Amino acid sequence: MALHTLIIESHQLEFQLPVNSPITDIEWEVGGKNVIPLGCRVGACGACLIKVTSGLEALNSRGDDEEAFIEVLGYTGEEYRLACQCLIRGELAIEVVG
Repeated sequence: MALHTLIIESHQLEFQLPVNSPITDIEWEVGGKNVIPLGCRVGACGACLIKVTSGLEALNSRGDDEEAFIEVLGYTGEEYRLACQCLIRGELAIEVVG
């Protein structure tokens, strides 16, 4: 099974995740520490807002609902994502915003 690197720059942490894993799966690797804040887990609260600093193409596409909600939160640009909606498909670096 292929593994991809997820770097969380805002915490100086690095993880290896299987292809197509939700990036929020790191929660299990850090023993429940809130590296990426999680709330509803369905893209409706904004707690897990991240900014992709490299590897945007390594994520699944952003849906219309996710895009609209991020704009409601006051952010524009495709580099902003809700971590609970992201599946990793390559090397990725992010900063936690939420």
